[in-house]
Amino acid sequence: MRNKKSIASQLILIVLALVLINVLSEKYFVRLDFTEDRIYTLSNATKDILKALPEPVTVTAYFTRGSQQQIEKARTDFKDLLIEYTNASKGMLNYEFLNPNEDPQVEQEAMQAGIQPLVISVREKDQVKQQKVFLGAKITLGEQTDIIPVMQPGAAMEYALSSALKKLSVMNKPRVGIVQGHGEPAMNTYAQAVQQLQVLYDLQPIQLSDSSLNLNEFITLAIVAPTDSFPQNDLRKLDQYLAQGGNLYVAFNRFNGDFQSMRGNLVETNFAQWLEQKGLKVENNCVVDASAGTVGVRQQTGFMTFTRQIPFPYWPLIRKFDEDMPITKGLEQTMLQLASTINFTGDTSLTYKPFLLTSDKSGTLPLPVYFNVQKQWGENDFPLSNLTIGATLEGPIAGNVNSKIVLIGDGDFAINGEGQEAQQRQPDNVSLMVNSIDYLSDDTGLIDLRTKEVTSRPLDELEEGRSTWLKWLNFALPLILVILYGILRSQIRRNKRKKRMEVGYV
Repeated sequence: MRNKKSIASQLILIVLALVLINVLSEKYFVRLDFTEDRIYTLSNATKDILKALPEPVTVTAYFTRGSQQQIEKARTDFKDLLIEYTNASKGMLNYEFLNPNEDPQVEQEAMQAGIQPLVISVREKDQVKQQKVFLGAKITLGEQTDIIPVMQPGAAMEYALSSALKKLSVMNKPRVGIVQGHGEPAMNTYAQAVQQLQVLYDLQPIQLSDSSLNLNEFITLAIVAPTDSFPQNDLRKLDQYLAQGGNLYVAFNRFNGDFQSMRGNLVETNFAQWLEQKGLKVENNCVVDASAGTVGVRQQTGFMTFTRQIPFPYWPLIRKFDEDMPITKGLEQTMLQLASTINFTGDTSLTYKPFLLTSDKSGTLPLPVYFNVQKQWGENDFPLSNLTIGATLEGPIAGNVNSKIVLIGDGDFAINGEGQEAQQRQPDNVSLMVNSIDYLSDDTGLIDLRTKEVTSRPLDELEEGRSTWLKWLNFALPLILVILYGILRSQIRRNKRKKRMEVGYV
C-alpha cells in the first residue's frame, strides 16, 4: 500500500513538473544552437534594431499549414524566430499566424498585401495535385508596412525580418552616391543589389561634374564598371573626398569581352592610373582558373544537335575568401566574368588586405585575349595560385585622414542588365557587392545576417577522402550511439542486480 502511495505521489510530481515546464516555456523560450554560423541565434544587430523600435510592430505571417514537410519546417522555424524576437523586444513586437488556404477572405487579404502564393505539386493517394502555398509576412509599424513576399525554406530568415524592421524604423538613411558620367551602367542594371541596398541607404546617382554637389553628404561613393576616362576635375574631387575620410567602392573592368568576336579588349581609361597612384594596381591581364563557370556549346552528332556545358576558365569560380573579412563572411562561391588581378603599390602607411583569391590552379593571359572555347586546357595552363581579385585599402590614402577603398577586379559580377537581356545573378554575387558597400558604410551589423545560411556545400566538390569519411560518419554514428546506449544501460542494470544480491540489501 505504501509503495502504491509513493508511486502515485511521484507521478503527480512528474505531471506537475511537466505542466510547469510547459507554462514557463511559453514565457521563456530557450534554444541551443550548435550550427556552424549560429543561424538560430539572434545577432546583436537584431537586438539593437528591436531596442530602437520607435513604436510597437505587428508581424502578420501568412503561412500554409499541412503541406509538404519542408514547407511546414519553414513555418515552424519562422514561428520560433518570431518568439525570440518577441522576447528580445520586450513586448514591442507582436505576431499572428494566418492560414490563407482555410479562409478565402484571408487569402484575398494576403494577395492584396503583395504576398502571392507559390504553386507546388503534392502527391495524395497516388495522385499529383497542384496546391497553392503561402510563405509570406506583412510587417506593420504605425502607418507603414513592408512585405516579405516569400520566406524560402532554409533562407536567411533573420536578415529578411531584421532588414524589414530596419527599413521601417530608420528615420534618416545614410546616403550612398552612385557615380555616373564615365560610361558606368545605370543603377537599374544591377537591380538585385540596389533592392537590398535601399533597405539601409538612400542611393543617389551623381555626376562629379555637378558644381552644386557636396560629396561630404555621402558616406560612400560607388564606381561600377567605368569605360571612359575621368576629367581631371572629377579625379580631384575624388581626391578631396578621400582626404576628408570618405569611402570608395570600385568594381573595375580592365578589359571588356566581346563574345561576337570572342575577344577581350583593353579598356583605355585614366582611372586605372589614378587607382595605381593610390596604391592599387589592376593589371593588364585576364585571369583563367581551373575552377570556373560553364558555357553551353552546340555540338552536332549525325542529325542531332545538342548543347553541352563545358568549363570556361575565363569565368573564374571563386571559393577562396578571407574568412576574417566581413565582406566575404558566409559566402560560398562567386562567379566572376572576365577578371583581372590586383597588386599593391602603396607604402607601409596603408593597410592592404586581399579578400578574393583564385584557386590553386590558375593563371593569367595578356591583353587583348582570344576566348578559345575549343581549347583543351591542361595543368600547364594554370601555373599560378591564390591570385588577388578583390582587396581593401585603408589608411591615409589621399591625405592625413584615414579612408577606405574596396576594389574588385571585375566590374560586371553583380550586373543584371536590362530589358530582355536582364538575368538573375546568383545570391553570393549580389551579396559580394552589397557586403562591400555595407563594410564601408554600415555599423549596425546587418552585414553578418545577409549570408547567415548555407547556400551550397555539395559533397561531390569535396576531396574524395573527406566526402567518403562524412558519408560513413553519417551512416555509422547513429548505430554507434545506439550500441553505446545499450552497453551503458546493460551495465547499469547489472550493477543494480549485484547490489540487490548483497547481504543486508533492503
